[in-house]
Amino acid sequence: MNDNHFPRGRSTSGDSFRTDSFRTDSFRTDSFDAPAPITPAPPTELSDPMLLSPGTAQELLRGASWQRYAVVGDSIALGIGDPSPGYAPTGWADRVATALRGANPGMRYLNTGRKGATTAEVRAEQLAPVMEFEPDLVHIICGGNDLFVAEPDVDGLRANLDTLFAALAATGAQLCTFTVADVWETERMAAMAPMRDRMAALNAIIGDVASTYDALLVDFWRHPLRLRPDLMSADLIHFASSGHAVVATEMIRALSTLIQSTPATH
Repeated sequence: MNDNHFPRGRSTSGDSFRTDSFRTDSFRTDSFDAPAPITPAPPTELSDPMLLSPGTAQELLRGASWQRYAVVGDSIALGIGDPSPGYAPTGWADRVATALRGANPGMRYLNTGRKGATTAEVRAEQLAPVMEFEPDLVHIICGGNDLFVAEPDVDGLRANLDTLFAALAATGAQLCTFTVADVWETERMAAMAPMRDRMAALNAIIGDVASTYDALLVDFWRHPLRLRPDLMSADLIHFASSGHAVVATEMIRALSTLIQSTPATH
């Protein structure tokens, strides 16, 4: 709060201020109670400064030529999360698909994400149907579930991700992925703090594989979104709807950087 919130004092000359007019018995401290602090209203879909407006998103994706968009992975791919007041209860991938359809109404969308899927399960169960879909834009996000065990097989995780990226890159599709955010700095996430180092290791693997296969990578590790106290769902694993909205915004921004180099097919 700055000085503009308070009435400014009137300037007076010395002889205009009479001390005998100021009676101490008339001074009531309760009449000068400080106003209660004003708590800012939480952001909503319309006011969130981290979000693109629908019009801006549509403008950024103008000219996008992708015909088939596929999302592969676990519950993050699926878009699971608690609802947030003031936000549509829509996962990030569905939001991105909607934005892409704004630029290309005929675009088809497939999301094979499954809650609880490990990288081995994604490889065994989702790769074939996605290949049959013949996407030209694919987002791959999984690996977290591999780490919720006593002794994670990090080498196996890396090998499975490499297989997924290699197979889909060989089709000529544009690949995309993102890292997980460092949400463990907030007090609410203290119970999940032991997972922080494991997720940092997962991010390193995602970064390496993305680089190998020239995938578009959006890094959320230090994104300011991570510090929002209401970011996480009750399970402390998935973003709430407000977080999905920001993820979609960053993916749209990133995809927009590829459009000029993408040949038009429609």
